[in-house]
Amino acid sequence: MKEIPVLAVIGGSGLYDMPALKDVEILEIDTPFGSPSSPITVGTLSGQRVAFLARHGIGHHISPSEVNYRANIFALKMLGVQRVVGINACGSLRDDYAPGHIVIPDQVFDFTRGRARTFFGEGLVVHIGTADPFCKTFSAQVYEATLQAGGTAHLGGNFITIEGPRFSTRAESHTFRAWGMSVIGMTTCPEVFLALEAEMCYACMAHVTDYDVWHVSEEPVTVDMVIRTLFNNTALAQKAIQVLVEKLSPKTPCDCQHALQDAIITHPERIPVETRKKLGLLVDKYLVP
Repeated sequence: MKEIPVLAVIGGSGLYDMPALKDVEILEIDTPFGSPSSPITVGTLSGQRVAFLARHGIGHHISPSEVNYRANIFALKMLGVQRVVGINACGSLRDDYAPGHIVIPDQVFDFTRGRARTFFGEGLVVHIGTADPFCKTFSAQVYEATLQAGGTAHLGGNFITIEGPRFSTRAESHTFRAWGMSVIGMTTCPEVFLALEAEMCYACMAHVTDYDVWHVSEEPVTVDMVIRTLFNNTALAQKAIQVLVEKLSPKTPCDCQHALQDAIITHPERIPVETRKKLGLLVDKYLVP
């Protein structure tokens, strides 16, 4: 690889089909957690290297519950990536967040059941703080880039992640609204938490595709509805990414880059050798040799 990407984008496989993306490399990466969902496409956009990863694989063949989120984030960490923007489809749980709008959430509610949520364990205990899981500075940059690209965007909102792959019942949708949730999707968790464990700045560009099933004046969400909205928004997402890249510096200090500093509780001498080797990329800088 020629240089460290200034940004990584996790989303649909069509996102990197951009005429402005030049000098493209396709990277096959293996991680201690297995292979990522797809090869990583790295190209030059506005003079800077950008990495793209298809969350559901090329051709969308991986279910939300089957995505190897740990491998995806770890592979980007191996490339030296500091910033990740996750592009997600979501349903709206608010009247003012309409289909076609973009939401940059500031909070998340993990309602998933059976996913690997952390890199840690196996003799290494880490309690990371996630009061504010999304990077505030980077989220604001993504929001501004979306506006400049011509999108209707909202900064802030509570994103509830459900297990899927089914859509919600009406009772569930009404309950999530009563809880104060703003949008609903299936892939933000544990991606956002893993990015923080990897000390990356993470922001979400959530594309509202429907009003879920609570909105009685609208048709219930369908796959066709989601695909049509995402297809229409692909050009917007690409333009926003290009605007964002033009404003990013290769290295910008951020508290996200020190998220593990006070989170490791296991004494270094008690960490198994294999675990230390497996997770050295994340923790070596904090452990006494």
